[in-house]
Amino acid sequence: MQSVRDRIDDRSTDVLRDLLATRWSCRAFLPSPVPRSEIEVILDLARRTPSWCNTQPWHLHITEGAATDRLRVAMQEQVAAGPTSTPDVEFPRAYDGVFRDRRRESGWQLYESLGIARDDRAASARQTLRNFDLFDAPHVAILTTEAALGPYGAVDCGLFVESFLLAAHSRGVATIPQAALATQAPTIRTHLDIPAERHVLLGISFGYADLDHPVNGYRTNRQELTDMTTFVES
Repeated sequence: MQSVRDRIDDRSTDVLRDLLATRWSCRAFLPSPVPRSEIEVILDLARRTPSWCNTQPWHLHITEGAATDRLRVAMQEQVAAGPTSTPDVEFPRAYDGVFRDRRRESGWQLYESLGIARDDRAASARQTLRNFDLFDAPHVAILTTEAALGPYGAVDCGLFVESFLLAAHSRGVATIPQAALATQAPTIRTHLDIPAERHVLLGISFGYADLDHPVNGYRTNRQELTDMTTFVES
């Protein structure tokens, strides 16, 4: 009988390594929509995501065509009326230490790609508002979880997000997960008729990448294995 190790195909590892290494968060999309058949392939792959007790708490509202533009406009108008932040799930209270450093490095990489000086607050604010333009993506998937399932429902949805991102990337579809959209949860809930018992976690804007745009040219760093792991031997 073959052992588990004997049944492992190194080619599968290579495929996964390539998907993880080459996926990035797209911030400039082409207007061309993704065919419904392609979206369904991505969803069919992502639905295999594991979850606690197989609860599968995720649900997606995916916009197409004019529906994307209506949601885009609704969020823009709400933000313009007053930049309130009302997420269903509490955002981090603070970014301290290494978390602050990683966040800053990522932000500086973004601004540098666009030629925004570090002290140009106006330009950086305008770039932040691009979140609510969905970076011109033709689609956004609003991900919700059942509120009663609490943090662990959200954890399961995090697994689903990764599956969706990698499945999309495997099909040549670019993505960006956007927690910023959750700040406008009431607007999204009203616009998409999302039930009150569902928490809006984030949105995933997706479509085909504008590879000529400089904002899509940088890649973020990852911590070393020694920084992320503690082996306990005794």
